[in-house]
Amino acid sequence: MNRRTRIVVATVLTTVVLAGCTSNDGPAQQYREGNEKGYIAGDFQVVEIPPADRGEPVVFEGVTETGETVSSDDYRGGVLVVNFWYAACGPCIVEAPLLEAVWQEYQDRGVAFLGVNTYDQPATALSFARDNNVTYPSVIDVNDGRVKLAFAQVTPIQATPTTVVLDQEGRVAARIIGQLASASILSTLVGDTLAELS
Repeated sequence: MNRRTRIVVATVLTTVVLAGCTSNDGPAQQYREGNEKGYIAGDFQVVEIPPADRGEPVVFEGVTETGETVSSDDYRGGVLVVNFWYAACGPCIVEAPLLEAVWQEYQDRGVAFLGVNTYDQPATALSFARDNNVTYPSVIDVNDGRVKLAFAQVTPIQATPTTVVLDQEGRVAARIIGQLASASILSTLVGDTLAELS
């Protein structure tokens, strides 16, 4: 390769790299806008998975903000809603009362809720729960990321917040990427999954 060819190749590569940096993807765009949201925005998306198309059950174990060990085995046989969040995440704060409303609606029907805090230590998670009237527990996953990894092996967890509905076998029945827009969306997903038990 002569000198001129090398210069042309280098120029093309530089252009491609710079074009990639200026694309309108979420995190890069957020950085350029200077809004420092502190989270990775996901385009709001709801995915429902028919029972025949669901993958393997999610197998996880973690420790909650109060020091209690929980695992996927604790929730088998019922519907479980899992929400990935952290305290400084603006959309997590906005959706907290919506999640709590659905939890209150379904807890007497055997539906469980579990948060997975991906960034904070127990004291911060407990403070968030008090300030936002959240009554269901959260796993503190910041230290080893084991719970998020367990879910990521069977379903995309590319944005915070993400909410996942597991069926009675522990398989992913539905996934909400991004901030929950209304309690009714999650309520419908939970109700549909719960109806599969009858």
